[in-house]
Amino acid sequence: MISSKKFWDGSAKKYVKTAIKDEVTYQKKIAITQQYLNKDCDVLEFGCGSGGTAIIHAPYVKKIFATDISEKMIEIAEKKARECNVENVIFKQNTLDELILQKQDYDVILGLNVLHLLEDVDISIHYIYKLLKNNGVFISSTSLIGEVHVVFRLLISIMQFIGLAPHVCVLTKNQLVSKLIKAGFSVELEWVTSRESIFIVAKK
Repeated sequence: MISSKKFWDGSAKKYVKTAIKDEVTYQKKIAITQQYLNKDCDVLEFGCGSGGTAIIHAPYVKKIFATDISEKMIEIAEKKARECNVENVIFKQNTLDELILQKQDYDVILGLNVLHLLEDVDISIHYIYKLLKNNGVFISSTSLIGEVHVVFRLLISIMQFIGLAPHVCVLTKNQLVSKLIKAGFSVELEWVTSRESIFIVAKK
């Protein structure tokens, strides 16, 4: 199976050109997220991709530290920020375990369309909890591969085998919520945007 870094480096240019599938849902997620932001917020977004969401939120916060596993994604994100004259977003290639070592904490952490792509979801959620300040908020949007038809899951496995899909974690809604609660979070909002996707706001 192709490594996640190699897959996303190779997919970066195509990813940037891919249109948002459901613009109405995306804008609602943006609006809900901004209810938890203010000008004093230090925000972390991990798995930031090409940086579009971080740039949208930038005017509403003090600072955003946006990271991704892919160098190519970060290069594209930095170019976007320069073009938009956004100066309070720092983009850097980083992983959650590397962020833990920096001993920085955040008011809000965003993990959008990324939890299901991580190698170990339980450890990652534990890291996220540690990275948040007390009463901090974790906002996530996650594909629920465990809720899709078994034939589709088989197709994903085949695509992974031939290098056309990255690693994915097979999660159901109940499994994901249970993992968050087990880590110490209280779940303030569960919005099932489709059978295969959920938007969650969880508080430390």
